[in-house]
Amino acid sequence: MVKDIITYPTPPSVEYATDVRVFDDDLFTLIEDLKDTIKANQLDGLAAYQIGNYFNVVIIKQDDDFLELINPRVINPIGKVTTEETTSYFPNLSAKVPRYEKISVIYQDRDSNQHSLKADGSLSILLQRKIDYTFGSTFLNKLTKDEKKRFEKKLEFGSNVAIPESCPIVSYKDYLNKLSNIFLIVIALLLVGSFFISDETTLQEIWNYQKYISYATVINGFIYLVYGYYEGKRYSSCTSCQIGNLIGTLTISFIKLTVLMVLSFFLVT
Repeated sequence: MVKDIITYPTPPSVEYATDVRVFDDDLFTLIEDLKDTIKANQLDGLAAYQIGNYFNVVIIKQDDDFLELINPRVINPIGKVTTEETTSYFPNLSAKVPRYEKISVIYQDRDSNQHSLKADGSLSILLQRKIDYTFGSTFLNKLTKDEKKRFEKKLEFGSNVAIPESCPIVSYKDYLNKLSNIFLIVIALLLVGSFFISDETTLQEIWNYQKYISYATVINGFIYLVYGYYEGKRYSSCTSCQIGNLIGTLTISFIKLTVLMVLSFFLVT
């Protein structure tokens, strides 16, 4: 019988799987239900935990046959690898999960006989993911700190797009750019105002103010470049955050500043 697969945000009805002690018709029915559910949903494998059953059972589809693992345990893990994984519990979402490259698994069959197998490649990853379920765990618990933050954003927005890498709607560098423009306007106003002043002392004070504001403009531009570079690294998909755009904007600002200060030097001092 095809069963419903539990998906996020519905919590599983059991915390972790219990080892099978009695190999009876209830167990065999569960195994057949898992196979039917795998075929109906075109899956590679399924743990009993994923349909809310407390038995420690994992079924893996292999071509036209099934591998039945009862009470599976991973032993002798070898190597490390990071894979892009999806799972039925988080439909249509993926994450980069650190895994063992090769594993050995001990398990029982439906007649309670003990077996072992060695797995690498995609089978190793699939077995690790399904056996994780028997301990009440999803790949969310395996993720690095940064990857977990990214995946939680995916859960929040229900999208597999890397949300943290999306271009920010409001950027602090925009405020820094506006501040530079304000500085330039003030310098220009002081320049225009100097045309109506003949007192040498006052003109010298205006020139000093312009110099101080120009220093502030340069410092603000440096902060703008550093912060913009940081955003460019964090939001790689944002074209306005890229270093070429930052340098272009900063260059235009410095050209305006240079023109204003040269004019002020000859007309104010």
